Amino acid sequence: MNYRRDHRSSRTSLFNDLEEGSLRASTSYSHDINEHDNDKAVESLQDRVIFLKQITGDIHDEVETHNRLLDRMGNKMDASRGIMSGTMDRFKMVFEKKSSRRMCTLVSCFVISFLIIYYLIRILSYFNHS
Repeated sequence: MNYRRDHRSSRTSLFNDLEEGSLRASTSYSHDINEHDNDKAVESLQDRVIFLKQITGDIHDEVETHNRLLDRMGNKMDASRGIMSGTMDRFKMVFEKKSSRRMCTLVSCFVISFLIIYYLIRILSYFNHS
């Protein structure tokens, strides 16, 4: 019976060793899978970071381009404002004089009359061709 006990104990220890080995193997295998998953996740994050870096670089370039455009437009607006203020000063000087005021009224009436005659001729020529 001692032989049977020894046989059973060695058999139990053999299976325990196999089970522990398989646990170690499955733990090692699980660890390898986790490492592989982590490596994939890190690579995916690296790709996303690179993509985001490219996008932010493109956005930066676009913002710089728009800033230059706005600066040029602001400079042109300042120049236009200067020209307009000079023109307004000249109009003020013209309207301050009574004789100039009459002349401006006469010129504006002439221009309005000319535009009315032009559009009437245009309308009449449209109806004649139809």
